[in-house]
Amino acid sequence: MSALKWQGWLVGLMGLAALLVFAPLGLYVWASGGGAGAPAPRVAAPEVRVAECRIDPVSRRVVAVVEARGEGSYVVTVEFRDRELPGPNTRTSQSLIRIPGLTPDPAARAEALGPVWPPATTPWCGIASTTPSPTATTADATTP
Repeated sequence: MSALKWQGWLVGLMGLAALLVFAPLGLYVWASGGGAGAPAPRVAAPEVRVAECRIDPVSRRVVAVVEARGEGSYVVTVEFRDRELPGPNTRTSQSLIRIPGLTPDPAARAEALGPVWPPATTPWCGIASTTPSPTATTADATTP
């Protein structure tokens, strides 16, 4: 037999050995879910609204009182504008507030302070976004 024929057999046997070694490993990874963990339980989004929007008479700053119901801790972005619908000349400002440990009842209340507001305009306050925030107990439980 020539040397080329032996090399062909050698390549074929190496391919078969690789298949016998890596096929069970691939099936094991595939059957176990490919390394993906169990999905995190989804918590319903909180119910957040602006209960009051006023100008503080002493400091002339806009104050928004925010009410929230739900479960968990959240960071809420409150937006202050001089008109309800934004336009090219709309004055806009945002403030972040943290609402820790929400429970379904009673509603949690927090105040967001906005900028100093000009006396001739009426402010509009609204919720721009609500983002989940990790609680201290969750962070402690996952830290080894």
